[in-house]
Amino acid sequence: MKKSLLILSILFSFAALGFCGERSKYSKIYLWQNIKGMEVNVRDTILFAPKKTGQGETKKAAVVICPGGSYHHLGMPHEGFASAKWFDSIGVVPFVLQYRVAYNCHHHPEMLEDIEMAIKYIRENADVYGIDIDKIGAIGYSAGGHLVTMAGVYGGSRNELEKLGVHTEVSLRPNFVMPIYPVVTMQDDICHRWSRRSLLGHQEYTQQLKDEYSMELNIPSDMVPTYILACRDDPVVIFENSVRLENALAEKNIPHHFAVYEKGGHGFGMKNGWFMKETHWNEDLKNWLKEIKIID
Repeated sequence: MKKSLLILSILFSFAALGFCGERSKYSKIYLWQNIKGMEVNVRDTILFAPKKTGQGETKKAAVVICPGGSYHHLGMPHEGFASAKWFDSIGVVPFVLQYRVAYNCHHHPEMLEDIEMAIKYIRENADVYGIDIDKIGAIGYSAGGHLVTMAGVYGGSRNELEKLGVHTEVSLRPNFVMPIYPVVTMQDDICHRWSRRSLLGHQEYTQQLKDEYSMELNIPSDMVPTYILACRDDPVVIFENSVRLENALAEKNIPHHFAVYEKGGHGFGMKNGWFMKETHWNEDLKNWLKEIKIID
């Protein structure tokens, strides 16, 4: 028993070291710093930006990475920094977003405000990082998939930042989104209830509120290109979430790709586990990025 505990302790230590090593490549950008009225939020919202800059290089695409965690916590290592490492390897500039979550008593619309602030920062500093402002996407896992879809649906249209006194000349909407095993709906029949409770808080969920945050009911006619991935055996977020999103995109003739796997479950992120080795799903994603001309 003691030997098993020791082995587990060593394994977790190595995992932590890997996480810290990857994270050390990024600078912390406190998106709400010096914003009047947002002082208590400064340390809860952090954009991890690459330390190396792209000045003088060909303009590259960029991606905001939103880990999942039921809008309650965040899976930063396997969904955040593992994804950043892969995007960097294919020439896409990665930014990992630590957005506000219910663990720290945050609820809607604060998560949407955070991703909009991240996109604002990247577009306004595009020259520093060598980024093409028309090729800024967002990938999100689980609840993070709901968040990036919401950014594609609502991005800037509801004046969230204006209400906080934050003015901007740039678009707050990503150019493409990639919801991976995403939470999609807030409807009673198949919603992920922990995500809904964390997002909407402890209140009466009126039908109007559930409809407003059910992404399949709000896809606009100009929705950005979307890549969905889901597994039929997902034990956490019911597969039908992704089916409803795909149907809504198809109904509006939105360019999209739906990658379906029979087995894979939930929460694998981009860690080098069995699912990645079996499917190489990131290669399918890479091909899609080529198809929509984000990368060569």
